[in-house]
Amino acid sequence: MSTAPHDQHEARPAAARSDEPAWLLVTKREVVSRITDKSFVIGTVLMVAMIVGVLGFTAWQDGRTNEVTLAVTPDAVAMGEAVVDLGPDVDEKVDVTLVDVDDADAAEALLTEGEADAWLHPVDDGWELTTESSEDGSLTDVVTAVVRQQVLADNAAGTGVTLDQLEAGSTVSTDFVRGDAEKAAVAEVVGFVFVFLFYFAALVFGMQLANSVIEEKQSRIVEIIAAAIPLRQLLAGKVLGNTALALIQVLVYAVVGLIGMSFTSYKSFVPDLSGPAAWFIAFFLAGFVALACLWAVAGSLASRTEDLQATSTPLTMLMLVMFFGGLSLEGRAQVIASYVPPVSAVVMPKRILAGGVEWWEPLLALGLLAAFAAVTVWAGERLYRRALLQTGGRVTLRQAWSAAE
Repeated sequence: MSTAPHDQHEARPAAARSDEPAWLLVTKREVVSRITDKSFVIGTVLMVAMIVGVLGFTAWQDGRTNEVTLAVTPDAVAMGEAVVDLGPDVDEKVDVTLVDVDDADAAEALLTEGEADAWLHPVDDGWELTTESSEDGSLTDVVTAVVRQQVLADNAAGTGVTLDQLEAGSTVSTDFVRGDAEKAAVAEVVGFVFVFLFYFAALVFGMQLANSVIEEKQSRIVEIIAAAIPLRQLLAGKVLGNTALALIQVLVYAVVGLIGMSFTSYKSFVPDLSGPAAWFIAFFLAGFVALACLWAVAGSLASRTEDLQATSTPLTMLMLVMFFGGLSLEGRAQVIASYVPPVSAVVMPKRILAGGVEWWEPLLALGLLAAFAAVTVWAGERLYRRALLQTGGRVTLRQAWSAAE
């Protein structure tokens, strides 16, 4: 400790010579040290690659043509040709190729040998599509639609009316009492992504922030830093630096996800997701700042890395409540939780995704979350400042709160 006065003397002029505020210097240090860290870069790249891979596979599946070989016996050639000609009108991604066979035995042999995917043939009460062991849903839909159209046309001709006349009044339109089911499914998946991203970012960056605080405290470097800048500015810089890093990651993931989705069959939902995504970013910022400050407090209460598990247990339990609450809450419980900080950081964006939220509800929830963050920062700054320089063992919340300045 004999070098501490000298270090303090050196640190003060260094801080004084800088034209930038101390909290900004700390923020820059946090950002630069993490961006240049290989694990951070590799982790981000791997996550982006995973998102691109999943969406790329989805786009490939959506654009892939299902090429099928359909065996037909002589009594089904005309219907098979109709399937080939009219099939693209039903599903343009199903490409049917006919294979003529002499009889049922030849057709079954082709199915067994894998040279045909299905066999179309007439039966007593209509038509039958035979496959070896599993049904091709897209082919079944095409054949069903074409066969129905052809049979109706033949029946209509037999009665002296046209097909349009026969089908008059049979059109069925669709409507939704509780919204579009497909849109709801997409909203559910995106809602899960929102909850997971918040949990993942808050946990990873929070643990790193807490460990950074412990390392500085354990090595006594924080005593040198405290001689140069106020501890509240050190805390502000750490929280803002980690918030900026987390926000950059989340924005990258969100942008990549929305762009990737625009190349899939779900591209029509992208405009509807842009607004909720913006709300998610706003709630993410307020919620993350509050939790980041608490993670810094957890680090300041510990005197060594082994103590972090104990000092951070309440915080990890809170995050688990947020994670499972964001995923499982429904109905009135979800509505109530969407106004209760910090759970509202993940629940309200899910409600916005699902729709039916009044314009003032997100604003009220965000205001309450921001107020909670402000209180958390105020209390956290006091605990952090009073616990950081205490050594010799783990510090309790009561000890930190009542400690002298």
